[in-house]
Amino acid sequence: MTQMNETIRPSADLRNHYNEVSKLCRENGQEVIITVNGRGDTVLIGYEEYKRQKARLQLLEILAEAEDDVRTGRTAPMKDSFDELRKRLSEK
Repeated sequence: MTQMNETIRPSADLRNHYNEVSKLCRENGQEVIITVNGRGDTVLIGYEEYKRQKARLQLLEILAEAEDDVRTGRTAPMKDSFDELRKRLSEK
């Protein structure tokens, strides 16, 4: 997993220096933390990084479900599963 750099910028920078802030996210791969009255408010990331993080999160959710299936015994031998799939496919 990649480590991202963080930059902290005031909210006024979105209005006054948008292109610079956007470039930090897109080209430098930095997270930009936007503050309002000195407190963290919003985090900006580039679109490509957003898509990567979303894909990672979806994969982690699938893996968590699979782990839960194993933990609670909702599993079957692979041979039985494939035999059942072949049977269903041949019925169509």
